[in-house]
Amino acid sequence: MPDNLGGEIAPMPVPPVGARLDLPEAGEWKRVSPKYVMVEIVGTIVFLLIVCAVTGFLWLVLEQDWALWVGGAVALITLISLVLEPRRVRSIGYQLRADDLLFRRGIMYQRFVSVPYGRMQLVDITRGPVARLLGLADLKFVTAAASSGVAIPGLAEADADALRDRLVELAESRRAGL
Repeated sequence: MPDNLGGEIAPMPVPPVGARLDLPEAGEWKRVSPKYVMVEIVGTIVFLLIVCAVTGFLWLVLEQDWALWVGGAVALITLISLVLEPRRVRSIGYQLRADDLLFRRGIMYQRFVSVPYGRMQLVDITRGPVARLLGLADLKFVTAAASSGVAIPGLAEADADALRDRLVELAESRRAGL
């Protein structure tokens, strides 16, 4: 295939369909705190209690029989989700690589996000009430692209502070080089 200057360009190898994402230079994945499972379980239980309260109100007070079926279905799905929470939390991980931060999550539908350090515009730490009780925090960072906001949940507060400072330092040095 000729390029605009008359030379030849070697074709790019195309990975086979269904091939795994190979990260040859990737190091070890860092995982979130195991205590983060409790944050997710508490959130799921609160949701389940709200569904049960609304279902009970619709059924008992407003005499809507369909509410039992809908509430029961939502409660069943929520209970299944509750059982899967520990595995879902174990699937969350991140890596600091030479030029970017690589984030992954998901069991069935895996998501890999690579965020170049030079594109980071905002690095923020948030702490919800249950996470704060357990000494955990979420690290969020935003780039110029609207859909690329990434959050690493369930980090120990000290680790979140250290990672935030490191990412800000890397982002500033990479932007200065642009």
